[in-house]
Amino acid sequence: MVWENPNGGERLRADPGTVAPEPRVFCTRPLPGRGLQRLAERAELDVWPGPGAPSPCELLERTRDAEGLLCLLTDSIGSELIANCPRLRVISSCSVGLDHIDVAAASARGIPVGFTPGVLVETTADLAFGLLLASARRIPEAERFLRTGQWSWERRWEPELLLGGDVHGATLGLIGLGAIGQAVARRATGFDMRLLGWTRSGRRVPGVELVTFDALLRESDLVSLHVALTPETRGLIGASQLAQMRSGAFLVNTSRGGVVDELALLHALESGHLGGAALDVFAVEPIDPSSPLLRAPNLILTPHIGSASIATRTRMADLAVENLLAGLEGRPLPACANPNDGAGDDGGAIPDSAPSG
Repeated sequence: MVWENPNGGERLRADPGTVAPEPRVFCTRPLPGRGLQRLAERAELDVWPGPGAPSPCELLERTRDAEGLLCLLTDSIGSELIANCPRLRVISSCSVGLDHIDVAAASARGIPVGFTPGVLVETTADLAFGLLLASARRIPEAERFLRTGQWSWERRWEPELLLGGDVHGATLGLIGLGAIGQAVARRATGFDMRLLGWTRSGRRVPGVELVTFDALLRESDLVSLHVALTPETRGLIGASQLAQMRSGAFLVNTSRGGVVDELALLHALESGHLGGAALDVFAVEPIDPSSPLLRAPNLILTPHIGSASIATRTRMADLAVENLLAGLEGRPLPACANPNDGAGDDGGAIPDSAPSG
């Protein structure tokens, strides 16, 4: 077996007399926890050492002869790559969202596609609610005010300094009531918030009042997005939807960047119509250094950290490894996006709400 050390790119080899020939696996990035060590015990493992992601050419070159591929949401696994990897038997993504993988092309080859649903629900909900609080109470702005020396003796306390909006007792609109939307709703109950919800599935959630999409926008003080990126949800929040929101309302997106028209959001912030917004995801990632969003007022930006806790990223890596091993061994994947086409069970279908990975 071969394992490329994430810290130095050194390949570790087991005594060839102790193991049988093993399937070749390419992993596009080092992962937290001990999942890769476990994988190296049962496969010939090649880990991209970085820094950063492999280029499309490098990705194809390293995957061409692989039987298993463990990738991230930043790796584009399209039909061309799948067609040029004749030995590929399983694809496992360390993510919930799968818009970076051509699942249909994989299904046509009978290749199961694994993902990591459920693992990051609570951690992503923590971030979403944290961004609601930070945006409404202007916490990053207040921190900059202090660090840049503006908190002077003369301004040590002012009645109208950095006034924000209340979160407790406010109306929160949840667009998408999958696992993460429900987790945010649970947190909001502790703030005695009125909860409005809209979902494509019509799912009912205790404590959440189902309303029409337009009514949610009109009545909410804060709106949080929790929908998967699909052709139907791309651009779901555009200029007309932002115009329907209450003056001074706040918008948070921890789902997928393509759900929000970023230029329309910029205009809504610059005009003062919205009180603020927070984005953890973007239409193109990473965000361009020249993006006007970086200069937008009352906008909090974080670099796609919805699942970024030590425990959650480790659990994601462990599940991604288990999916990969199951596929290599001909077992049902614990979480399979194409269970009817690949070798997965029926319990892993893509969720209604795909969070930030």
